[in-house]
Amino acid sequence: MNLDFSDEQKALKEQVRRFLEDRGGVAQMRAVLTSDASYDKDLYKGLAELGVLGAAIPEEFGGVGLSHLDLCVVAEELGRVIAPVPVASSIYLAAEFLLQAGSQAQKEAWLPKLAAGEAIGAFALNEGEGRMGPEKIKASVSGGKLTGTKSPVADGDCADVAIVAARSESGAVSLYVVDLNGPGVERRTLNSIDPSRGQAVLTFSGAPAELLGGEGDGWHIATQVMDRAAILMAYEQLGGADRALEMARDYALERMAFGRPIGSFQAIKHMLADMYVSATLARSNCYYGAWALASGASELPVAAATARVSASQAFQHCAKNNIQVHGGMGFTFEYDCHLFYRRANALALALGSVSTWEDMLVDRMTTGNVAAAA
Repeated sequence: MNLDFSDEQKALKEQVRRFLEDRGGVAQMRAVLTSDASYDKDLYKGLAELGVLGAAIPEEFGGVGLSHLDLCVVAEELGRVIAPVPVASSIYLAAEFLLQAGSQAQKEAWLPKLAAGEAIGAFALNEGEGRMGPEKIKASVSGGKLTGTKSPVADGDCADVAIVAARSESGAVSLYVVDLNGPGVERRTLNSIDPSRGQAVLTFSGAPAELLGGEGDGWHIATQVMDRAAILMAYEQLGGADRALEMARDYALERMAFGRPIGSFQAIKHMLADMYVSATLARSNCYYGAWALASGASELPVAAATARVSASQAFQHCAKNNIQVHGGMGFTFEYDCHLFYRRANALALALGSVSTWEDMLVDRMTTGNVAAAA
């Protein structure tokens, strides 16, 4: 099993990195954080022109027609600069829902717009606090009209279309495509730790809703798509963890105390070593997830949960310790440490908490072991 990227994918990685650095790198995140904007529109437009948004979307629907493995490469680079753009909601989730379960008409209507950055997508699943399961879904559709409230919805403040999980007239959990710029939709922005990845409350009052996939297949489709998105998001977290580690290392080499770099002190060495171990472990699990995603392997559910848990833990660990290595300066707004800390905690709750994915990992591994023994 070859877990390395191809030369073409490495070239893509370098191209995306140069593009993001030329656009300002992490400074883009700070600019959004200190403004009223919900994301960087110019950067998002640039990513669309570069072909990033349509990387894994077929050419017949306005995309580039690359593989999901190529999208993993892109995701890691977006994570390195904690890019303030709704790629996760629009591409990892909304576009993937359409690719996996959408009709030809639905794909033709929305995928070209998502690939071109002309529309932003979102996935509306949660309904309040706590772990989300099919039994908690109260939103419903009757006569093609959606009623209910979804909160929080990632990037719901700027999205144009949402894939909404709701109960059909038979009571089964199904998925629906809803135009958020149409009638019967109200949205309210929520305060969050990372305003560059906005959260919103979406209230539907008879909003037109179009069935996506089969009636009653909603939870099954959502689970599959979230597994795929979890691997892509893990690559974003991996990129962020690596960059936080680099920031801590560079500061430890240049900051002097008692006549020598603080990186020469044992406590700092141990802290950096622990960060390296967690990031490296996450990388190995992300590679496993990328292989399962690209090959459609039966191990995908386990690989997704493994990548999700390890990458979430690594990013939180590296972002927190980056602040500690920087000492008192790390807690100031002027330094970039807090930007990575914000994103690490925001992503740790996206698609469900780490504890939720840990439980799913145990369940999936147990189920697999039982099946193998039988």
